[in-house]
Order: sequence, then structure tokens, then C-alpha cells
Amino acid sequence: MLGSVQVHALFGDKKSADEQRKELQKARADSLQKLYAEQPSAKAELQSAKGYAVFSNTGINVLVVSTGNGGGILHDNRTGKETYMKMFSAGGGWGMGVKSFSAIFIFQTDEALDTFQQEGWDFSAQADANLESESEGAGMETAVTAMPGTKIYQMTDAGVALQATLQGTKFWADKDLN
Repeated sequence: MLGSVQVHALFGDKKSADEQRKELQKARADSLQKLYAEQPSAKAELQSAKGYAVFSNTGINVLVVSTGNGGGILHDNRTGKETYMKMFSAGGGWGMGVKSFSAIFIFQTDEALDTFQQEGWDFSAQADANLESESEGAGMETAVTAMPGTKIYQMTDAGVALQATLQGTKFWADKDLN
């Protein structure tokens, strides 16, 4: 009995697909509102792009190992179609800390959007220094990406991280939410 209570306390109830979709929609709306407030020109970028994706993520860096996971929504401006997605990243490099952040991908070309939809890979070099709390606000970063035709905004929600990492990230459609 105690074991099941501990497992429940750690992992909670599995949310329904509708609840998960609503959480991702709210996270997207919050991230876009924050992006537009900090980078007003980004609104026009998203509107003129072939598509965009908004992901909410948690990244963990422990010495030479870094991982991250999250979920998001890919919006195809050409068709209006939305795809719910998952992401996972792993890599190496010096780092220490935990960071919650949003990543907003702007796909400037058909090829970039199509490649992301079909293959979902990104290999990024990332260097940042964050030390913040809920009361101190949030940071804005632009990451370097190996995906031509794509611009990425990364905004930290809260957290403490000092890192310089190389990460491979896989994005894929969430079969349970689509």
C-alpha cells in the first residue's frame, strides 16, 4: 500500500488526452504572449513563416551529461494543421543545473518545415548562463541551430543553469494526442 502511495505522489494520475492538449495550448499561448512582449517583431515573423512550433521543456545538466524533455504544438501556416509533439534531448558538455524553458521554432522555408515534420531532428550548440527565480523574471536566448531555414527563440521560465553543451534533440508526433 505504501509503495503505491509513494508512486502516486511521485507521478500523479495520468492526465487525459484532452487535459494534456489544453495544457499544451495554454503553454503555447503563454509562451507566445511572452515572446511578443519581449520581441515585438517576432509576431510578424510567425505570421509570415511557413509554420512554427512552441515547446515547453525541462532541461537538466549534471556535470558532463545533459538531458531534456517536453511537449509542444507544431502549427503549419500553409494548411492551418496543428500537430501535438513530444521532444527529448541528450548531450554532453560542461553544465550544472535545472532549467524550465520554452523553445519557439520559426520555419522560414517549406523545406525546413517539411524536414521538421518528417524527421524532427535538431543538433544544437547551446551556451547560456542563467541565474533567476520566479520573482526575478525570465531570460531570453537565441540558440544556434543546425537546421537551415529555422530560427529559434528560447525563453527561460525559471531555474538555475550554467552550461555549455552540445545536444541532439528528437521531436516526434504524439500519437496519443493527434
